[in-house]
Amino acid sequence: MEIRIGIVNAPRELSFESSQSAEELAAQVEAGLTSGTGVLKLTDDKGRLYVVPTAGIAYIEIGTEESRRIGFVG
Repeated sequence: MEIRIGIVNAPRELSFESSQSAEELAAQVEAGLTSGTGVLKLTDDKGRLYVVPTAGIAYIEIGTEESRRIGFVG
């Protein structure tokens, strides 16, 4: 699952892949935003931990699982 996080006043977004489902990620994001700790913690499919301050989040986009295309698309 692809996750993209827009950061306020930053020209680029944070983008990574996760092995969790969309429902699991949405629940984790909601819990992080409402917990009051001030940070959102997410882990990618390689085990790296991303800690993002919730005050700086502009948006969070959780993509769908899509198989990669091989070859030319006409």
